[in-house]
Amino acid sequence: MADRTSIFFLVTVLLLAVILLIFAMKYVTGARTARLRIADEDAYRDLAARAVKSQEESAAALAALRGSIADIQGRLERVEKVLREVE
Repeated sequence: MADRTSIFFLVTVLLLAVILLIFAMKYVTGARTARLRIADEDAYRDLAARAVKSQEESAAALAALRGSIADIQGRLERVEKVLREVE
């Protein structure tokens, strides 16, 4: 009888250990998934911030180029005017 009691106790303990292990694995998996999701969101935020910064820099460079082109057009018009007067 003592042998059956110890076997029953061992099976019960093992069953509870397996159940506890399953819940622990589910918890660890959920926590890891949440951490990875947060890391992905942070990476997307960083990417979006860099994209906005690049767009702002591109807009500033484009504005500078437009100013330079306007200056060159003004000079070209003056040169054309001088050439017309010379003819």
